[in-house]
Amino acid sequence: MSCHREEPVIDFTPSTAHNNRVPLIWNQLYLEVERFTPGYKPPVSARNLAYINLSAYEAVVQGSEFKYRSLSSHFPGLETVEIDPDIEYNWSVCAHAAYAKAFELFFPTAPSQQQFQMLDVNHDLQSELEIGLDPVIFQASYEYGQKVAQAVYEWSMTDAWGHAGYLRNNDPGYFPPTGEGLWKPTYPDFTPALLPHWGKVRTFAALQEDVVSPPPVFDLSPTSQLSQEARMTYDWVNRIQAGQDEESYWIAEFWSDDCPILTFSPAGRWISITNQVLAAERMDLMETIVTYAKVSLALGDAGITCWREKYRYNCLRPVDFIHNYMNDPGWNTVMCPDGSGGYYTPNFPTYPSGHATFSGAAATVLANIFGQDYQFTDRSHEGRTEFRSKPRTFGSFQAMAKENALSRVPLGVHFLVDSEAGLDLGHRVGSRVLSLPWK
Repeated sequence: MSCHREEPVIDFTPSTAHNNRVPLIWNQLYLEVERFTPGYKPPVSARNLAYINLSAYEAVVQGSEFKYRSLSSHFPGLETVEIDPDIEYNWSVCAHAAYAKAFELFFPTAPSQQQFQMLDVNHDLQSELEIGLDPVIFQASYEYGQKVAQAVYEWSMTDAWGHAGYLRNNDPGYFPPTGEGLWKPTYPDFTPALLPHWGKVRTFAALQEDVVSPPPVFDLSPTSQLSQEARMTYDWVNRIQAGQDEESYWIAEFWSDDCPILTFSPAGRWISITNQVLAAERMDLMETIVTYAKVSLALGDAGITCWREKYRYNCLRPVDFIHNYMNDPGWNTVMCPDGSGGYYTPNFPTYPSGHATFSGAAATVLANIFGQDYQFTDRSHEGRTEFRSKPRTFGSFQAMAKENALSRVPLGVHFLVDSEAGLDLGHRVGSRVLSLPWK
């Protein structure tokens, strides 16, 4: 007599009443998938990350009880997928379905191991979310989330310069301008220019007037800014190679984040930081997805504006300045050691710094959400043995951004002015994203 059929529990809660487990798991997976997927260079990764988290935002915003609004009216061409007022939705399922579909659409070339990881996460979360939920509500919510992700993906397709950028890292028809002080394919591997047209990609919030000041004049006199900053980079790397500055080497390796396959991208690093903060803060579903969306859109626009400025000025890298004008042709950076004495310089112009721009944008958004004096210990690479991965503690997100930007100088791949200009540009980009009509 005690046996009876359990009635399904119908979910009437708004998106603000759900926990953040779904977006956190998917954004943690993102770092693993982008690390191994070919073509997911920093600006490409940042852009697609923005579309993925925008999909989740649009999938749950109508459940926020009018606290937040869809951005579809602000983005021409982005279709609004309306909810059915006669159906009850589970917003965690909507978010999960949007992430699952967006990952499928934006990672078609992910290696098989990462494809299986995506399928496993999809299956595990789906099984978890189905427990005790009316199957009709689950199905309606899942279909709605997938439709939203499909609509965002179709909007991405209208951006010809950015969509599927992982397939077009290089342009065989692009030839960099020539002349003294200008960038060219760089020692030691002389790889062609990475994403020379990325500045034409559609932005989310950044404007054409979001630019950097002109770089220092190409002047070889010993007292010029460029000569002095080249000497700074040169001497700093030499001290590290001589074992005389372990603190700077720790900082340089701690923030490198662009060694192919070894680490996730510089944009991914700020998602790793966001993951750690959100796991600690235990924000609700809506606020978590808002945070991911704001950080991701800022990172996406940081990559676009930074690459536009890089190829506007085409400034040479320190390694070329030191080889050609400081008469040390054997000098090299200490970036991404290959284990046999070989090192690396990124294959695009130096000014402004991409790391600095990504950092300035993300830190501006995170400080706005969590406070200007948020103390944090970054454990992104804790336990890695290939490089100095010991966690570092900071008193604010801006302090993290400044150290990240500066880290490129002792690594040998940037001048100080590159980092300063990138931070400023990133801050303006982050502020633009915060000014979007979220509420």
